[in-house]
Amino acid sequence: MKKMKMAMVGCGDIARYTALGAKLNRGIEISACMDIDKERAAKFARRFRIKRSFDDYEEMLKNTEIDAVYIASPHDLHVGMIRSAVSRGHHVLCEKPVATTLDDALEVCRLSRESGRKVGINYQYRYDSGCYALVTAAKGGELGDIYYGRCNVPWWRGEEYFHNSLWHKSLARSGGGTLLTQASHIVDIMLLCVGRPVSTIGVVDKKVFTDAEVEDTALGVIETAGGGQISVTTSMVAVPEQKVTAEVYGSKGTGTYRGPESPKVEFKGIKVKKAKPPGRGISNIHALFRSIEGFRRWAVEDERFLTPVEETLPVLSAIKALYRSSETGKRESVDDRYLEFVK
Repeated sequence: MKKMKMAMVGCGDIARYTALGAKLNRGIEISACMDIDKERAAKFARRFRIKRSFDDYEEMLKNTEIDAVYIASPHDLHVGMIRSAVSRGHHVLCEKPVATTLDDALEVCRLSRESGRKVGINYQYRYDSGCYALVTAAKGGELGDIYYGRCNVPWWRGEEYFHNSLWHKSLARSGGGTLLTQASHIVDIMLLCVGRPVSTIGVVDKKVFTDAEVEDTALGVIETAGGGQISVTTSMVAVPEQKVTAEVYGSKGTGTYRGPESPKVEFKGIKVKKAKPPGRGISNIHALFRSIEGFRRWAVEDERFLTPVEETLPVLSAIKALYRSSETGKRESVDDRYLEFVK
């Protein structure tokens, strides 16, 4: 097994899960960590036995021997950090979204292509056992012609979600609220099942967190190139919080998903041998662990990774179109400039 030396940027909640997955992976060595909060970086380093911690990103890149960088910073910082890492010859695994605008996302794709450096976005639902089986069945024709799908993310966030990370409140810094930060994982899966997005109708609102610039509820419909539709509902104000659900309806049968905790997929009307995602994992965080290992194999062994940056452009374009539709009150076309990179 070829080992990958990795630096971690951002020492918050998701980084702790990623660090755990990396520490349990014999093929990954966490060489350094960085956070603008010096004490938090130092505490993170002690917890995961990382030799070096920094509070300056460029200093870390300059003074650490690494193969790759994992980025879990505020969304508006992603592009600049990716650019710096790639310029030094490093591969990058970044938390979603790659950028807050499609223009910036396209820039990252061009940068990756021109430099030959691999840039992956951690849409780990693609490594979720239930989602993987659902997508494989839909794309493999086992459900027949896909008519439509629907997904729901009835989650809840308390005041601390915004208070502890003020950038979550800012539209410029985050790029969006529950639709982008929470629902984009399952919307990505639905697009894989139903088809390429071409137009949207959307409504977003602020039901509870009225002082935030981003939405806490969103509803919409995405129309796809094959004539299918995807219904999307998401919130961070559902009481009590419930599981993510997704349904895909085809001419031969229906596939349903519940997760990501203890993920489960069922097929109705047909018998389907459930495909298993590549890699190994444990409990309901299998998907994240598989994604990390998938990135390692991609970076050092050149095996296919399920979420290279270019394949995450359709979901970003669709969500941006839903936001535009909410503003204009009209059906909005999906910006398809990403087709330069996506077949």
